[in-house]
Amino acid sequence: MRDLGEKSVMTWVKRGGFALLVLFVLAFAVLATWEPVMMASAAPPASGRTYSAEIIRDEWGVPHITGKTDADTAYGVAIAHAEDDFFTLQDVVAMSRGRYGAIAGEEGAQVDYVYHLIDARGTAEREYPKLPADTRALFEAYAAGLNQYAVEHAEEIKLANLFPIAGIDVAAGFALRQPFFFGLDGVIGPLVAGEDLRREHGPDIPGFPRPPLDAAAPAPAAAPKQARSLVLPLGEDAEHLGSNAFAVAPGKGGGTTTLISNSHQPLRGGVAWYELVVESGEGWHFAGANFPGSPFPFLGHNEHLGWTNTVNTPDMIDVYQLELDEGGTRYKLDGQWRDLESEWVTLPVRMGPVVLPIRKEVLRSVHGPVIRNAKGAFAVRYGGIGQLQQLDAYYRLNKAKTFAEWEGQLSRLAIPSTNFIYADETGTIGYFYNAAIPNRPANVKADWRSILPGNRSDLIWQGAVPFSAIPKVVNPASGWVYNSNNTPFTAAGDGSDLDPEAFSPLLGIELKQTNRSRRAYKLLSEAGVLDRATLERIKYDTGYEQDGYVARLFEALEAMPAEGELAKARDLLLSWDLTSDGKGAADAIAMLIIRDFMAADYNNKPFPDVAEKLKAAADHLTKHFGRLDPPLGDLVRLRQGKVDLPVDGGSDTLRAATTWDVADDGRLSLKHGDSFIMWVEWQPGQKVSSRSVQPFGAASTRPQSPHYTDQMKLFVEHRLKPVHFWRDDLLATASTRRHTIKTVTNAR
Repeated sequence: MRDLGEKSVMTWVKRGGFALLVLFVLAFAVLATWEPVMMASAAPPASGRTYSAEIIRDEWGVPHITGKTDADTAYGVAIAHAEDDFFTLQDVVAMSRGRYGAIAGEEGAQVDYVYHLIDARGTAEREYPKLPADTRALFEAYAAGLNQYAVEHAEEIKLANLFPIAGIDVAAGFALRQPFFFGLDGVIGPLVAGEDLRREHGPDIPGFPRPPLDAAAPAPAAAPKQARSLVLPLGEDAEHLGSNAFAVAPGKGGGTTTLISNSHQPLRGGVAWYELVVESGEGWHFAGANFPGSPFPFLGHNEHLGWTNTVNTPDMIDVYQLELDEGGTRYKLDGQWRDLESEWVTLPVRMGPVVLPIRKEVLRSVHGPVIRNAKGAFAVRYGGIGQLQQLDAYYRLNKAKTFAEWEGQLSRLAIPSTNFIYADETGTIGYFYNAAIPNRPANVKADWRSILPGNRSDLIWQGAVPFSAIPKVVNPASGWVYNSNNTPFTAAGDGSDLDPEAFSPLLGIELKQTNRSRRAYKLLSEAGVLDRATLERIKYDTGYEQDGYVARLFEALEAMPAEGELAKARDLLLSWDLTSDGKGAADAIAMLIIRDFMAADYNNKPFPDVAEKLKAAADHLTKHFGRLDPPLGDLVRLRQGKVDLPVDGGSDTLRAATTWDVADDGRLSLKHGDSFIMWVEWQPGQKVSSRSVQPFGAASTRPQSPHYTDQMKLFVEHRLKPVHFWRDDLLATASTRRHTIKTVTNAR
């Protein structure tokens, strides 16, 4: 009986173990397959529309895309970009559908959470149908091109059921990304973590200071790691903002009107520049660059005019603390209780071979998105909230032929933020502090620089200030305008700059200067004639002014006691010639230390401990190079595939090498800084011409392409290549690269 009993138990255990194994296999299968099934959307409706586009690539692989209609051209834009970087385009599409976590895991899920929090999809569903038909046609055609490429290259798909997409999906991506260019991540991240808010992009107006935002409640328990590391790859790195832009009138430029675009973006990823030229039979002809997920360029030039952008940081965001009832489901407004809008969403989070479904509640009030933490519930409202007219405005700017027409589009304030620097064939130049700044009521008593009470509807502003209220400078006496992420009140030189007292403090306009701004202002002001050679010296300048955070750093170094190796490192840095041109003995150690002090200054954070940072830099150099003074070019590298080149520049110099990854060999592999550079000229009696360069090449994620690294040598040597804007010039160098693509879109 005992043997029989033991056999029965063993049989039960084996059967139970088998059942557990079956359950495990089933659970694994579900976790490996649920996301594509649950998240898939219905295919776009069949339209029977036939698109045709011709793609001609020049000797550098840059596509010139031509179609009979603008929509045909947009279709070709999608095809050309996918040929060069379908890898990144899929990430952007996943973000625009709330599925990035299924690709990028925890960090991707953070993006998906914000996608739902700010209601990117809802904004697209409400606003996209209101856009003009020709703008929507552009987006539908672009979506069709991505769908076509996905069908023909199924082996490259990295997330099932990501395609097909429709124009509304592309529009949702715009709704997601735009607020992060003026710092929404700097508010959402700390709120999610339950940390005190610091208005890192807030203004610095005398008599109207912005203190740290604190809900005046006990500090919360330690937040989970994912909340504290909320990093959204949607805009420029808030701690290392950087771009330069210059425009010079013919009277100052020796007869030539010049526009220099030098936007600093990540060198790879969803907001890295992609160069292209577009042309259609409907009059669209533009050379410039876009981000993955856009059917049109965001900056560049057409035959008549051009513009470029730099990030500005007006006070675009207000935070309200809500008064909740005991159940936490209602908030008080004007003495009445209102229900918090609540929606539960499923965030896909990839972990190895499986995707976990994480449920998350998303809250909203009439103010905007709501984040609840241990300190309470906070609503966020920001400029351009719930709007999508930027899709139409960018398209119209591309096709504008005169300054009046161009300014008319900009005056809509449909593009929520970024400075615009403008130039055209007539010699008109201008600087525009473009921003859909909240139209805060001036007659309401409130501290707009701190957390606002959420129980008053009179503090919930509507719309933006008028275009007439924002700073702008057109055709200044100096003959030049510029911006390097500095205050708009230094834009055109002494005697031509705007008076800050003429603008309301409610606009929250920043007064800060960057080192790049100080250098550009000085060099532009000192120049007699701003011809090409002079402008090249300014653009590639590697100098630092001993002012601001640089002066504070040197003061701290001089006062710092040290001995031994630390004293040697201090004395070496004190001997620095304040340039990052790669010629000085202290350039490398300065490169390692100065970025943290720049970031602290720009973001109103505590100044780092100088001795601690200096020791870390000295230890790094000693460990990897055996010396404190290796050449800068040995330390800072531009790397892609098998190409590994030295590069000059600094974290806040006009020749920008802003951020990097530290490689195993101790080298700094550049990942953010000078990226797409475009130099546009209207010379007397001649058609517009331009030159450009990218850090790597046109095919940035295609290692087998000859255009994967072919621009790197030009980039590190401060050289530019021709832009073949005119078709005749293009065909003279690239006639064998032509091919035509056709399809009937959205057919099932």
